[in-house]
Amino acid sequence: MPAIEFTTNRHPTLGIELELGLVDLQSCDLTNAFDRLIEKLPDRGANRFKPEIIQSVIEINTDVCQSIGEAERDLRGRLGVVEAAADSLGLGLWWGGVHPFARCEAQQVTPDERYLKLVELLQVLARRMMTFGLHVHVGVDSGDKAVMICDRIMRHLPTLLALSASSPFWEGEATGLHSYRSKVMEGLPTAGLPPLMRNWSEYVWLVNHMVGTGFINTIRELWWDVRPHHNFGTVEIRMCDMPGNLEDVLTLAALMQCLVKSLSDEIDQGAYQHDCHPLLVAQNKWRAARYGNKAQLVDSNTYAAHTLPQIVDNLVERLSPTAEDLGCREYLERNRQLAAGPSWAERQLTLAQQNGGLSAMVRQVIAQSRVTGA
Repeated sequence: MPAIEFTTNRHPTLGIELELGLVDLQSCDLTNAFDRLIEKLPDRGANRFKPEIIQSVIEINTDVCQSIGEAERDLRGRLGVVEAAADSLGLGLWWGGVHPFARCEAQQVTPDERYLKLVELLQVLARRMMTFGLHVHVGVDSGDKAVMICDRIMRHLPTLLALSASSPFWEGEATGLHSYRSKVMEGLPTAGLPPLMRNWSEYVWLVNHMVGTGFINTIRELWWDVRPHHNFGTVEIRMCDMPGNLEDVLTLAALMQCLVKSLSDEIDQGAYQHDCHPLLVAQNKWRAARYGNKAQLVDSNTYAAHTLPQIVDNLVERLSPTAEDLGCREYLERNRQLAAGPSWAERQLTLAQQNGGLSAMVRQVIAQSRVTGA
């Protein structure tokens, strides 16, 4: 079996990936406009603006950043460029886990060999990937540590989903869930919560087994809620819906960077790994998807249920020394506000009711999420 080499990071570097919907500002529907938009970007995006499986999405990536402040400057600059190009085409950028009324059958698949193979493999499931997530990479120093952190951070993943939940609609219907995106993603054969793995060797065996037996085409088709990323030398957290603005993206990214750094330090210092039953994580994930920041999540040590504000208050207090070291204390503190609400799912539901429909809500969310003036 081929080896998979893990790139070492001596610092908890930060990389942020945004998936944003491309909206026609006349209809407020998703539009298959990626090719038109990328033509308007300098150097055709220079590999920082990428397509996804459907043409109504743009992925915006930061460079490797040393701090959340650096990531903020990077994203503000890139978003300003994309907003200007989108304005020239009559497009808006949708910040949310799912567009509220777009139809799957209207989305065009990106004509790329990898994506076409995915559609052939996944069939209707691939065409349902009309979702937008926030992915955050945090650098670690070894593959073994990356695997251990993926295991230890799983108990916190439902908290991240509850804080970011922003997809209450699907194809024009109020679903009753605050994160319908998470349920769509779980329909894929290699998405959802990852399996428990003991070390890098076991992860490499698992990847080689899935590729060798034809279950996946490449390692890039592992869409777990958290996964090691060998090329970047990171733990990549993929649990979150796309929040409704850049400030909340940075707030969540700071929490994730602090969690990974804190867990990494605990491993270096020697810490007992308390077992957290996978079913308990799955139960909490369901609660987060159903209720968003109104969810009560079960503590994996005491088995008592706590409100999200209680959980986040405890996390922020515990992670404050780490945040001081990373220079992100102010960003980390904002997670208390996210927990207190209203969530982005609640805001979408309220705006749709107040403004007379989903189109008006989409237009207002797009206007409020801009980083530059209209």
